[in-house]
Amino acid sequence: QVQLVESGGGLVQAGGSLRLSCAASGRTFSIMGWFRQAPGQEREFVAAITWSGGNTYYADSVKGRFSISRDNAKNTVYLQMNSLKPEDTAVYYCAASAYYRGYYYRRSGYDYWGQGTQVTVSS
Repeated sequence: QVQLVESGGGLVQAGGSLRLSCAASGRTFSIMGWFRQAPGQEREFVAAITWSGGNTYYADSVKGRFSISRDNAKNTVYLQMNSLKPEDTAVYYCAASAYYRGYYYRRSGYDYWGQGTQVTVSS
């Protein structure tokens, strides 16, 4: 049974940092990513990383502030979030796919999802 378990969310002041973790189990994946959804908004792409080559991709809104990485031995992906802004407030979801379809920024590119972790940035 495939499971993606996120952790690391919380409340932080603007300018602060948080690190999210997503521990995967049940199988290996070709690509893992992070999406986020703010109240009343669509779920949007944040970052992704391929498992073999370690290629990384970011939404323009987080480039230079967020960093995605992976630990192959632990089957875990991380999202380091620095210089956080109130507009980063959202539920953050981990996503994974066994097959990289080429469109890392689309929800349809992922087959498995975590339960989400809340990130709240106060001004």
